[in-house]
Amino acid sequence: MASTVDTSAERALQLAEQVVGAPARRRARFSVWTALAYLFLTIGAIWMMTPFVWMLLTSLKPAPELVRFTFLPQNPSLDNYVRVLQTSDFGRWYFNSVLVACFSTLCVAIFDSLVGYTLNKFDFPGKNLIFLGILATLMVPTEMLIIPWYTMSVQWNWHVGLMQYWGIAFPGIITATGIFLMRQFFDSVPNELLDAARIDGLHEPGIWWRIAMPLVMPAVAALCIFNFIGNWNAFLWPLIIASSRQYYTLPIGLKFFRGEAISHWELIMTGSSLSVIPLVLVFLIFQRQIIKGIALTGLKG
Repeated sequence: MASTVDTSAERALQLAEQVVGAPARRRARFSVWTALAYLFLTIGAIWMMTPFVWMLLTSLKPAPELVRFTFLPQNPSLDNYVRVLQTSDFGRWYFNSVLVACFSTLCVAIFDSLVGYTLNKFDFPGKNLIFLGILATLMVPTEMLIIPWYTMSVQWNWHVGLMQYWGIAFPGIITATGIFLMRQFFDSVPNELLDAARIDGLHEPGIWWRIAMPLVMPAVAALCIFNFIGNWNAFLWPLIIASSRQYYTLPIGLKFFRGEAISHWELIMTGSSLSVIPLVLVFLIFQRQIIKGIALTGLKG
């Protein structure tokens, strides 16, 4: 009887040790996998950031240091930035890019949300057909749309004078992707809330602006950020429609500046560094909205 009790006590002790030791083992495994994950993420971040850091450091080097292939500048200076700003139209190109990107982003935020709200919250004949037609445009490559865009621009003189700003911006003032995104997110707005606003006498534009829009603001913020980045980096269409140097956007101006300063890599790197400053600021200021937007666009179907 005593041996049976001892055996039972030993088994209970072993079971207790297993139960107590299991969380510690799980924590140890978790710590190992976490450390490996952080290690690979760190390596990937360094790999991705090295060209960017090299570009910034090269922009601080005088020309004689370029042939020494040193990573850090021995005599860092901002003279390259002064030369680029004085010998080129970077200031005007910056203004053009900011104007076009901000105008297109504002239009996308208004028009895409309006169309998405209408397609989601109103019932009218042909609504689904219209939505399918909008989605069908996503299958059309941008390169195929350039010819009709250019024909319209020439017929309506959007390629001359100040109208070139409108000619550059108009293809991006409303997007099928944005309409689809906003339509899906307006599903989260309760119809009962909108009906209550109608009973209180609020008109439809006011319901859209004061009731529905604040509830989908994370999606609007993500849409605006991605649209701004896309318009800032746009190259092909501004290259075609801009007929004079003073209306170039920054990517186009940087391309021609590279041709002018082909043997001065320190100036080319300086111009490239100047061109990414707004994108870096947008990311640093709105990184939470960017991450939230990526997560939300992956969850909503």
